[in-house]
Amino acid sequence: MIKLKNIFQSRQIEIKDPPIVHKLFSEVGPWSFVWLALRIYLGWGWLSAGWEKIIGEGAHPWGAQAILGFWNKAVVIPAAPARPAIAYDWYRSFLDFLINIHAESWMAPLVAWGEFLVGVGLIVGAFVGITAFFGALLNMNFMLAGAASTNPVMLLLAILLMLAWKNAGWWGLDRWLLPKLGTPWSRVNIVG
Repeated sequence: MIKLKNIFQSRQIEIKDPPIVHKLFSEVGPWSFVWLALRIYLGWGWLSAGWEKIIGEGAHPWGAQAILGFWNKAVVIPAAPARPAIAYDWYRSFLDFLINIHAESWMAPLVAWGEFLVGVGLIVGAFVGITAFFGALLNMNFMLAGAASTNPVMLLLAILLMLAWKNAGWWGLDRWLLPKLGTPWSRVNIVG
């Protein structure tokens, strides 16, 4: 039997990524352009959705009454055999709480500006991993409330960008922002 204490004290174990994973998520090269295209595509989706809400245009006027209507529709439990829009009771309780405290007055602008800023962050490549996380958080909340639409695809793209945080912003502001923070390129070696 091997003593665990000796294993952890004697040496440091490093598990290397498979080559394809390293190329996708750690190298600056052709994949950086793929991440750039994906960032712009996803960012434009968020930017345009947020901007329509901010200026009040689009097919569905946005504001406190719009988000309150969405919440009220989502929390309804229809008679059987129909199924409710929300599958999780804890999320229904959360939306009921927001309805009861009249959170629509501050939540509507928070959602609109959140979508817009996620879009700007992704397009300009600023803190891509963090920005994609907040986009994914929005997607999850929309899906938990029963609105599928484009949210599953946007969530998948956001997850990919979170995984590629080290090189997804190379063609963007992260090229300069992340080294200032000391990660991940505190010392950049350009090969070739």
